[in-house]
Amino acid sequence: MTANEKKQLMVNACKVRMGIIEGVHAAKSGHPGGSLSAADLFTYLYCKELNIDPTNPKWEERDRFVLSKGHTAPGLYAALALRGFFPQEDLLTLRHIGSHLQGHPNMNLTPGVDMSTGSLGQGISAAAGMALAAKYQGKSCRVYTLLGDGEIQEGQVWEAMMFAHHYKLDNFCAIIDNNGLQIDGDVAKVMNPYPIAEKLRAFGFAVAEIDGNDFDQLEAAFTLARGTKGVPFAIVMKTVKGKGVSYMEDNAGWHGKAPNDEEYETAMKELRAQLAEVEAM
Repeated sequence: MTANEKKQLMVNACKVRMGIIEGVHAAKSGHPGGSLSAADLFTYLYCKELNIDPTNPKWEERDRFVLSKGHTAPGLYAALALRGFFPQEDLLTLRHIGSHLQGHPNMNLTPGVDMSTGSLGQGISAAAGMALAAKYQGKSCRVYTLLGDGEIQEGQVWEAMMFAHHYKLDNFCAIIDNNGLQIDGDVAKVMNPYPIAEKLRAFGFAVAEIDGNDFDQLEAAFTLARGTKGVPFAIVMKTVKGKGVSYMEDNAGWHGKAPNDEEYETAMKELRAQLAEVEAM
């Protein structure tokens, strides 16, 4: 990518992070930690990778994205708003009665959401089914799904992995957000999922291991994914939970807690400073 393209992605990622904090603070509940760790991924998908049309969210030929770790909806919503699927101010209605932005994605209410998710482990199965349907129908669209590293402790995830390999779903890309923390703490102590990449390869996936908070590495991985034929592709992203907000970084306590007014101001001040620094590059 060009230097200007990378700079714009970095600017957009700052805005996505700000949208996450604004939404969760307004809701007084939600999941900022995993939303922030995946903010760069959300930004790259919706600003560069996905073949989508915000003016026609139900376009039949669009690429699909399934947020299997559905509790990180604040990150998805911030990216969708940035991309123009709905107004930015809607983020302040997160989890409010009557809002189309529920605590977990709802495909019947929110433009740009391709699957309702929330029960961990199930989103990847829906995504694999979409990829197989696209194959049967002769469509060129690709299907992407994002899982948490705690989520892959679910058995259903690995049934879906077997399914994807069995049907040679090379239009399918599973992304693991390996931020190392889940609601109960260190994933390695709760139920050790490691070695993740080796397990995926054993299930027949081509795999890229990257820093998921680095746009150059994200681009390289997705380029490799699109060029891989005959087998499904997985990206294992090493990320920092709470990335971008100092007191949330690598802190499991911010998995599912909203900042109070003082914490909100601190977070927004940090993110505004990061945005100004990037814009000045």
